[in-house]
Amino acid sequence: MVRIGLMAIRFSRPDRRDLLTGLGAAATAVLLPRFAFAQASQSLTMRAQPGTIALRPGQAPTPVWSLQGPVAGPAPRFKRGDRIEVAFQNDLTAPAALDWRGLDGVPGAEPWLGQAAVPPGSKASFTAPFRHAGTYLCDLLTPGGALPSRPLPVIVEETTPLTVDRDEIILIEGFQLRPDGSAVPAGTEPEGAAVIYTVNGRTKPEIVIRSNDRLRLRFISACQRQVIAVKIDGLEVRVIAVDSQPAEPFPARNGALVLAPGSRVDALIDATGPPGSADIQLHDGKEAHAVARLVISPEPPARPAPLPPAAALPSNDLPAQLDLKSALRIELPLQGNEWMQPANAAQAAPAFKAKTGRVVVVALINRGQTATVFHLHGHHFRLLDRLDDGWKPFWLDTLAIEPGQTQRIAFAAEHAGRWLLDSAGTDWASPKLSRWYSVG
Repeated sequence: MVRIGLMAIRFSRPDRRDLLTGLGAAATAVLLPRFAFAQASQSLTMRAQPGTIALRPGQAPTPVWSLQGPVAGPAPRFKRGDRIEVAFQNDLTAPAALDWRGLDGVPGAEPWLGQAAVPPGSKASFTAPFRHAGTYLCDLLTPGGALPSRPLPVIVEETTPLTVDRDEIILIEGFQLRPDGSAVPAGTEPEGAAVIYTVNGRTKPEIVIRSNDRLRLRFISACQRQVIAVKIDGLEVRVIAVDSQPAEPFPARNGALVLAPGSRVDALIDATGPPGSADIQLHDGKEAHAVARLVISPEPPARPAPLPPAAALPSNDLPAQLDLKSALRIELPLQGNEWMQPANAAQAAPAFKAKTGRVVVVALINRGQTATVFHLHGHHFRLLDRLDDGWKPFWLDTLAIEPGQTQRIAFAAEHAGRWLLDSAGTDWASPKLSRWYSVG
């Protein structure tokens, strides 16, 4: 077995700096004028409702709760700069709130702090400016929920389109399935259950493409606790964005991407081979799973030769530099009595307070026995070097920290408001816990 990130995986050995993000280097952000919002006003209706998903052939579909967009199927798509009137209808039997990944600086969308849980049969709304282009994810928070919930991807497109033949979402979900066909909610002991992975709600789907097609694959880990590695047999994977933020295109090390729960990675794939198929392989630290397949059809090629290398995506205008010398410095153990169930977190004192515009450096300390996944709401952050004298050249909103380790992150506290800090162990039975911080 070879170590990769937080797990033993047979794919191949990456550099240590790639361990927790599964990436490499992205371009250092360039200081540009702040994006001028187009002020286009659109609506997005989201509905939490009971549903089912087919996980085993010959077995009745498994009951789940799901978050649905205005139409079934494709993820809602908007443009950077759009202002969205979000309406949320809860048709479940339990209170529910929305939990966003990629949506920075919208206090009214913050679960429990700016957005109270919506009672069964009720609705709520808020306005969200989509400041950043990228791959977003919206999940359901259902305190004491009896069923697993399925999230909804939301795509915010760049103002300058990228030249691709296909733009596909690869939404990966992991279920713990009991012998009777029911699924175990995360945070519950899964004794006797078997793990089953789906892509876009299906087991082992096929994606048919042509030779010399270029695909933009938006990999999203909607796994609730597992850290996973994903690889496509025989094809080069070039990363162009991480956690909704652009990166200078670079090849994934050894073709593998490591994703923590909630992580998103956009990648380009050029179908340069002859007609045939390539499995999308997933490794969860225990075994490999073929979760989907790319099929290159015998149709005539899309073009005589592959497209030339792609340029970088347009900047989302995050700060080019962070002043670490004058930063507010915080130590944040990821375990302890201060961490509470998300619905109760607002009742406690804040983990820290920062003035608007201040750079904050947070030391994330994992004293637990398992890896812990941390998610910062409201802002994106840089992962600092070990010597605290610089940072990795990519932005994140989610990070996994190995047991016994400390990782330091830095962010510019640009957005006034109250924001959650989330922490969850990578054991299925580990609860999701939260604290909060304020900017203002």
